Amino acid sequence: MAAPGKVRSEDELGMKWDRCLSDTGIKIASGIGLGIVFSVIFFRRRPWPVAFGSGVGIGMGYANCQHDFASPQLMFGQLKKIEKKASQ
Repeated sequence: MAAPGKVRSEDELGMKWDRCLSDTGIKIASGIGLGIVFSVIFFRRRPWPVAFGSGVGIGMGYANCQHDFASPQLMFGQLKKIEKKASQ
């Protein structure tokens, strides 16, 4: 059983996946929305701005997820205390 106040590694991994998927979903939806606006206003209802916007959203979400999984010491919204070793 885990000690109180400790976060298990699988719980932290689950939180990272949840944050990753929600962030990617928001970025894809924003890219599609901006693509629709640009398609209607500037490009005479062509479909490529929507595809481009969703692709940019997927790429940004993937990059953020990759960064989040590559840096295990960063936790969003929390400060970690760094204990200094006593000088000898």
